[in-house]
Amino acid sequence: MSNIEFIESRSILRIEGDDRHSFLQGIITQDIEQLSPERAITSALLTPQGKILADFFLIESSDAIFLDCHADIVEALSKRLSMYKLRAKVSITPFDQCATLASPHPIDLDGAVAVFQDPRHDDLGWRAIAKPHKESVPEHTYHARRITCGVPEFGYDYSADEKFLTDINADVLNAVNYKKGCFIGQEVTSRMKRKGDIRKRSIIAKFADAVAPTGTAVTAGSSTLGEIMSQSGDQALAFIRLDRWEKAKLDQVPILADGKSLQFRVPNYLEHD
Repeated sequence: MSNIEFIESRSILRIEGDDRHSFLQGIITQDIEQLSPERAITSALLTPQGKILADFFLIESSDAIFLDCHADIVEALSKRLSMYKLRAKVSITPFDQCATLASPHPIDLDGAVAVFQDPRHDDLGWRAIAKPHKESVPEHTYHARRITCGVPEFGYDYSADEKFLTDINADVLNAVNYKKGCFIGQEVTSRMKRKGDIRKRSIIAKFADAVAPTGTAVTAGSSTLGEIMSQSGDQALAFIRLDRWEKAKLDQVPILADGKSLQFRVPNYLEHD
């Protein structure tokens, strides 16, 4: 079990009640009808202006839906969801009996509440809601894997009300369904996708030497392309302006962050978008 990672930065909410599916369907970005005990979904709650307030996994059980989100926002998210429920027959409570686990391989744990494949990217592996395993390893190995895959994550690469779905590639990481019907922020989100001119994306930065610190500006000459986000080893995620990167390549201008040379790589899932 040494390959099971304890994702200490996550918390879980339990959503119960007869109206739990219809309640979530009206506010989140993904189609709740895609959810089943065999299939988890990743989704988000947006501001009316289309920026991400929170993103999360949803996992079904026989009598509840479990919501797995970053621990820093669990309280605020619970309050926001409660504000939206109005007369819906829904209860939202913390679920502290279990934690979030991850692994590059299928997880087999007795007593797990849920085990599911990460719906964002096949190479991210598997996740579980279960009691922490005594032989689990710290979550940095999980973050190394997701950075290699080019997958940004709330709490490490962005915070609430900072980014649009397309900024962190959520539109191609299975976090939104543009045909499901209404959700909060849908008008702005759909318009951005329909225009087809997405200028900002999160991609992978490979450094020749030490990685520049998170928040460091990425430059090409006098032009600022973006900034460094989370990092692992000699790699990091970077939020950049694609048009400025293209110009830097055409002009053959070196790309730097904190004086350190780097090369960009587009995640494979974006190459087919």
